Amino acid sequence: MIERQETGQRMSRIVKHNGTVYLCGQVCADATQGITEQTQTMLDKVETLLEQAGSDKEHMLSATIYIKDMKDFAEMNAVWDSWVPAGHAPARACVEASMARDALLVEISVVAAVKE
Repeated sequence: MIERQETGQRMSRIVKHNGTVYLCGQVCADATQGITEQTQTMLDKVETLLEQAGSDKEHMLSATIYIKDMKDFAEMNAVWDSWVPAGHAPARACVEASMARDALLVEISVVAAVKE
């Protein structure tokens, strides 16, 4: 069975299937901020959605990070490294990409397992 949460015309914020949680791309809460703040508030949103879906950071399977400019890579990683629980880093990719809005500096898409 496929369960979709917060579904709109284009996407669902959460999709669950066979014990796996898929989150749509998440961005920051305030795009006027710098990379550190954008990364932190983006990850806060991921954490909230994972909890809503019956998962958490320790159950992340993979993460794809889209960063507007690789010059911000080290600062973004500093926030990421302090957010991911030790020993629970997911498979991860990070690519430089154009963003849907110019002010956005980072976006993430996460796949996680449901907590048992």
